[in-house]
Amino acid sequence: MVMQVDRRTLLAGAASCAAAFAAPSRQYRAAIIGHTGRGNFGHDFDIAWNGIGQVAVAAVSDPDEKGRARAQARSGAAKGYADYREMLRAEKPDLVTIGPRTVDQRIEMITAVAEASAHILMEKPLAGSVPEADAIAKIAARHKIKIQLGHGARVSPLTATIHKMVADGAIGELVEIRARGKEDKRSGGEDLVVLGTHTFDQIRLFGGNPKWVFAHVTAKGREMARGDVRQGSEPVGLIAGDSIEALFGLERGLHASFSSRANSHQKGERFGITLCGARGMIWRGAVRGGEAYILRSPDWRGSWEPVRAGSTNQTPAFNPVNNTLALDLLSAIEENREPLCGIAEGRWTIEMVSGIYQSQRLGRPVPFPLQDRRDPLATM
Repeated sequence: MVMQVDRRTLLAGAASCAAAFAAPSRQYRAAIIGHTGRGNFGHDFDIAWNGIGQVAVAAVSDPDEKGRARAQARSGAAKGYADYREMLRAEKPDLVTIGPRTVDQRIEMITAVAEASAHILMEKPLAGSVPEADAIAKIAARHKIKIQLGHGARVSPLTATIHKMVADGAIGELVEIRARGKEDKRSGGEDLVVLGTHTFDQIRLFGGNPKWVFAHVTAKGREMARGDVRQGSEPVGLIAGDSIEALFGLERGLHASFSSRANSHQKGERFGITLCGARGMIWRGAVRGGEAYILRSPDWRGSWEPVRAGSTNQTPAFNPVNNTLALDLLSAIEENREPLCGIAEGRWTIEMVSGIYQSQRLGRPVPFPLQDRRDPLATM
């Protein structure tokens, strides 16, 4: 089925991605939590506040002394602490960055920050399972704090450019969305939760919420079994399988697929999403800075042209995507709205991961929102 994308919806999405942020109305104190050797500071989240004049980085915490010294120098933090709880008690920050990309300490860190009444900027994924994501949502609601999650493509100028191109009919009506994981040595289950969540966020951004998922998960060419459930190379929750194929039914009849399969080519060039339209295609990659290309042909043959966004004013001093996430969090606080990549967006990506495993276990499509909120791998 061909889907006619609502132009106003897409343009609104493009505007949000490329939002210009007003200067914060007051000064803020920020603190940064990291753990070298155990998720570190994620992808440069220790420097997310650099260059924002209304934010003073008061302190950074890291149990590793050398890691703490590096992060303190990079972030310009006034003080360093080995224990993040001690830091929160002493510094009383307004904002806290939770940097580790692993999820084994997520709930205890978020709880401590929430009890300190600070808003959170955090590396993805939101959680290691749906129950954990639900718990985080309750913690944030109870303490009335906001959480901005690090799915940076959502606020990228390149994403805004692609939104506008689709809304303006550059590839015609949207027919389908295809996503692939990075398919490096983590292909399959670990790729799904660590990197596939980026593509899930993009699928929702362009295609709307999923209504159901039908998936097939295998390990070494056979059906996934109980013995295949394991932890990944880092603590990101339970994973299983080295090959995953999933089909999502989205709003208004559109379909999206996700694939991650162990193979001999592990450089990750295919990682990203492809927007397939009636008159062409756009591929939006997620490596090497996130290139994008457009194919202007209704038969999907011909030459690909690069898609370029306007200047991001990138400087060596800080990561511009993380900086944009930080600025949007400040705007969300002052405007009393949800951040562009808040808890709802982060929870959807975890729910889509869980739905894949539920579908494999049950051997049928599974509707969203998930009625069974348990971790399907833990139940095995």
